[in-house]
Amino acid sequence: MNRTLPQTLHRAQGWYRDPYRQHLARWFSDGSPTALVRDDGVDSMDPPPEHPFVGPLEAAEESEGELLHAHVGQGQDRPDASVRGAWEIFVSTGGD
Repeated sequence: MNRTLPQTLHRAQGWYRDPYRQHLARWFSDGSPTALVRDDGVDSMDPPPEHPFVGPLEAAEESEGELLHAHVGQGQDRPDASVRGAWEIFVSTGGD
């Protein structure tokens, strides 16, 4: 029997935009924010605030260690920039 957890029970795991808005991204483990943060591709440690965050989590998109949303607005004059970025992600992850 195949059992899957309902979407509402999903525990965040990985890089998400920092819901505290102190950094570009924060690592979540088993649904909880950790001290591991990332800004412009540089990892550092900064414990999350004591108060809970508000709102839904947004997954942070990455390419070779740098957050894509850190560079929003660049390359807009070239319509193929997003296609090229998607292709680079596809190739860097082994094409799977």
